[in-house]
Amino acid sequence: MAEEFSERDLTGARFEGVDLSGATFDRVSLAGARFRDVDMSGVRIRGAFLDDVVIDGGVRGVRVNGIEIAPLIEAELERLHPERAKLRPTDAAGCREAWNVIEELWAGTVERARQVDAALLHERVDDEWSFIETLRHLLFATDAWVLRVVLGNPSPWHPLDLPWDEMPDVEGIPRDRDARPTLDEVLALRADRMATVRRVVDELTDEQFAGSTDPVDSPGWPPSQRFSVREALGIVINEEWWHRRFAERDLDALNARA
Repeated sequence: MAEEFSERDLTGARFEGVDLSGATFDRVSLAGARFRDVDMSGVRIRGAFLDDVVIDGGVRGVRVNGIEIAPLIEAELERLHPERAKLRPTDAAGCREAWNVIEELWAGTVERARQVDAALLHERVDDEWSFIETLRHLLFATDAWVLRVVLGNPSPWHPLDLPWDEMPDVEGIPRDRDARPTLDEVLALRADRMATVRRVVDELTDEQFAGSTDPVDSPGWPPSQRFSVREALGIVINEEWWHRRFAERDLDALNARA
């Protein structure tokens, strides 16, 4: 029999690793609640008040008052960020152009970060990754999808690589959340990884772009299987664009705080 919570005050409660599939919420206050890494597929909400709500995630097939909002969101993102149209390459030349965009955008963001107090670059905004942690995560993404998947290096990890928080521990993959490298230390690693991606896309042919990778015969992440080159490079491009956007948002908050 399902457990029932009725007329209970669970203010400030923490739910972690909990399965609430099929649960019913009636006359429940979720004001100020925080949801992270949650699967809300198939959720139905009626009679709700969504004031000052922030949602970051994959939004598909979501209807608000009968209107599907995903196309509206995409259209507004394209209007605000016209460069996004170049970040869905369909051939090798498009992939090179997409990486040109990523390099240019990050150059400006790094310049902004250099104007911020170094200590603040380790500070989290609204419990999201710090600027330094964001760069470390992008090191991990590049090592995983370019060095491991595309180039076939079974264990490309650097000690400062930072997987996403919810990723299960995998033997051999570092996850040092307490490391406090300087901006220059991380940028040196970033320069090396971004140069590797530049070399890969510059040498890429249309045939290679449309082809598949060979499975890496070693445990790690991603799993040892075939991936399309287009998918692997597309994941890195997507990660770079979104995390740079998050970094800009947080730099705004850090500057306001300072």
